[in-house]
Amino acid sequence: MSTTTLFRSIFLILFFSINTFAQDTYQALLIDSDLKKNANAIIRSSHTEITIDAKDKLITNQKRAVTVLNKYGQKHEGAYVYYDDSKSIKTLEAVIYDAFGKEVKKYKKRDFLDVSVADGISIFNDNRAKRIDYTPSAYPYTIVFNLETVSTNTAFLPQWYPIEGYHLSTEQSSVKIINNSEIQLSYKETNLDSFKIEKKSEFYYEAKNIPAINYEAYSPSFTETVPSVKFALKQFSMESVEGENKDWNEFGKWINDKLIAGTQELPETVKLEILNLTADAKTPLEKAKIVYNYMQNKTRYISVQIGIGGWKPMLASDVDRLGYGDCKGLSNYTKALLDVVGVQSYYTIVYGDSDIRDIDTSFSSLQGNHAILSIPDNNSYITLECTDQTVPFGYNANFTDDRDVLIVTPTGGQIVHTKAYETNENSQVTNATVNLDNSGSIIAEINIKSKGTQYSKYRRLEAQTEKENILDYKDNFDGINNIQITNLLFNNNKDNIEFEEQIALNAKNYAKKVGNRLLFEPNLFNKSKKIPPKYANRKLPFKINRGFIDTDQYTIILPENLKIEALQEDVTIKNKFGSYQFSITKNNENTLVYNRKLIINKGDFSKEDYKAYRLFRAEVAKHDASKIVLQTI
Repeated sequence: MSTTTLFRSIFLILFFSINTFAQDTYQALLIDSDLKKNANAIIRSSHTEITIDAKDKLITNQKRAVTVLNKYGQKHEGAYVYYDDSKSIKTLEAVIYDAFGKEVKKYKKRDFLDVSVADGISIFNDNRAKRIDYTPSAYPYTIVFNLETVSTNTAFLPQWYPIEGYHLSTEQSSVKIINNSEIQLSYKETNLDSFKIEKKSEFYYEAKNIPAINYEAYSPSFTETVPSVKFALKQFSMESVEGENKDWNEFGKWINDKLIAGTQELPETVKLEILNLTADAKTPLEKAKIVYNYMQNKTRYISVQIGIGGWKPMLASDVDRLGYGDCKGLSNYTKALLDVVGVQSYYTIVYGDSDIRDIDTSFSSLQGNHAILSIPDNNSYITLECTDQTVPFGYNANFTDDRDVLIVTPTGGQIVHTKAYETNENSQVTNATVNLDNSGSIIAEINIKSKGTQYSKYRRLEAQTEKENILDYKDNFDGINNIQITNLLFNNNKDNIEFEEQIALNAKNYAKKVGNRLLFEPNLFNKSKKIPPKYANRKLPFKINRGFIDTDQYTIILPENLKIEALQEDVTIKNKFGSYQFSITKNNENTLVYNRKLIINKGDFSKEDYKAYRLFRAEVAKHDASKIVLQTI
């Protein structure tokens, strides 16, 4: 055999061996059935290796293979990378395989789409991303993604989550950090034992064969329940700005000195204007309210990601001149205005979301996704949301409430807890007068007053058109057929933080006619219809983040030729989840009064408690649908 023939034979053997290996490795049919159960996608393998060569040199290598089982799993492909001037991409490639492990498409670096991180939203943005543009013709398919980057920023070390989301199983995932610098590397492990995560060495972790987790209603925050490891350097560099991170106090001082200092100068004309506006204010709180109103009327929110990795706020003078800013810029601008009038306030970093997520008090690092402002008020803080031009002063429900945040002071950072809206603060009081006629038709006038977390409905109702609001009410009052909304009036009392709705409506044949009787449901306007889903074997504890109180009283006026034949007995239910009461009383022959009160308590509960909670809500729904019997005289 000639040398040429020999090499050709070896090449063909290697080619077909590699091809066969790829087909065997990425065949979706070979995936363990336990990993397919409840999964939209499967992480076949994910290995991240991070090499820290110096305070300002971070090398990241990642190889990842994900099998996507259906359209809901596409978001887990992971074939993208964020980059900016501080991060260079050395290797970027992806290969797509079909269900049988056959190669379908290959992407080189030049084939990736280059997009702005916030296309269509940001006016300024120096952060970009590269991603593939692939529309699958069939499921399942597998994406293998290979990436190497070099960054001068060491402030952001990746957190490792071997379980990346609900309905996503993990066949194999690992992370390894090689620290060639002389800088101390800190880390924090969470929930590793519960998932049998193997710690192969000090900074090397591996997970294998973790089935998908189903989303369960009322679950705690995802990050509270899954395994993770956080990493942070005690000394770091961000955009050539060096920092220290021994604890939250030191880290907060770095934010103040390096990111915020020098950004709060305002034009003299603006200073004079705000001093004149607050001249008659008698207390710091009055001044703060005037300043907040001034800021809301003068600015609008946009997304801005520019400078120091998107963490440094815009200059206050630029926000004033341009009339817009992001959460950082608007919070910093408001602080600058408050400084002018002598009101102390602190720039504050928080995880902003309807789900409650704390800044990790025991692990200082770059955390949070939002900036707000905190004003000291005796032993607590008033929180100012500066990105919403309609929100009342100090109102932070449903987005930044009841969580640990980092306030940044000139002397250092402090972890404090934002206002928690207690159950008795979150009230909705509904009063109504309902006139019923012989045919079962109704004419009603309704008054609803909402406070606390329930006040936030104002955002939707004030932003919508009247037509949209009418459709909303028809949906909310879906137990009333043939409904006609004849009048709507809102009163948003921002001083008392109370939202009032006045609704007039009529509906034909609301009560069901059976012979000479009418069957009438007295809870017309606040039925509890949604029963929590049933789980045969719930896996997670459950949490009620925010409690509330609903109080309803409806006066029901009957025509003279209808008499009351049967009324429901009073109902009272009490347990650790809350309470429910309703009664129907007869004021006279032609007037009934329906009273209802539902209290749901906030709290953390075991998974074993969930069944009892679900039964409680089912009982409430059953009694809310109770009927009374009226007879024609």
